[in-house]
Parts: sequence; structure tokens; C-alpha cells
Amino acid sequence: DELNRKEDLAEVCRRLNDRYFDGKIEVRLIEYSADQLRRFGSCNSRAKTIRISHRLSDMPRWVRDYVVVHEMAHVPEPNHGPAFWRLVSRYELAERARGFLMAKNFEDTDESDVGPPAAL
Repeated sequence: DELNRKEDLAEVCRRLNDRYFDGKIEVRLIEYSADQLRRFGSCNSRAKTIRISHRLSDMPRWVRDYVVVHEMAHVPEPNHGPAFWRLVSRYELAERARGFLMAKNFEDTDESDVGPPAAL
């Protein structure tokens, strides 16, 4: 697919892994997907694969990076529990990116995929 050839998400993933996870998260495949219409990203934690919505390619890089960090955090923490959100919060623009994504108001977006519950 042209978007995957244009932008090397594997390199983005390596850079973010080194910076926020000390290179400890194994991701076997990360790619853009035109089929990701309800979510910004998805992670198969067993297969260690990540799919990122093609919609993010038109958004600021720091928003895309947040979604990549979010999905990478699912490799060791498959659910949206407190340990997961502690990993995601290592990304210094996490709150800003969550606000940006919520403001985009995608009607079918699952809020648990954007940010933590208010109680955390």
C-alpha cells in the first residue's frame, strides 16, 4: 500500500520504543490500515502486531506518535488498566494528543482507546 511505502512506521516504532520503553517492547509488524475506521489503532499482543488507522496520516505527527505509543503499550499490557496507562503516560504529549483525538469527534470511536477513565 502506498501509505506504508511512503512512511516507515517500523522506524517510527523503533524510535519511540527506544525513547519511551528502553527498547524493551517487541513489535513484529506495524502498518497503516485503511480498514481501521472505528479505532485509531489496534494491537494483537500475542502476535505483537500493530495496525494504525490511515486517518492518522493526515494528523500531526505527535498525535500519530501517541497512538503508536498507546498500541505499543498493549504488547506488555493488553487491557486498559492502570499499568497500561502508566506506560502510555511516559509520552509527554499524551494528554494533548488525547484531547486532539477527542476534539476530532469521530462518532464511532471507542473512548477507552483514546484515554484513561477519569478516575485514574
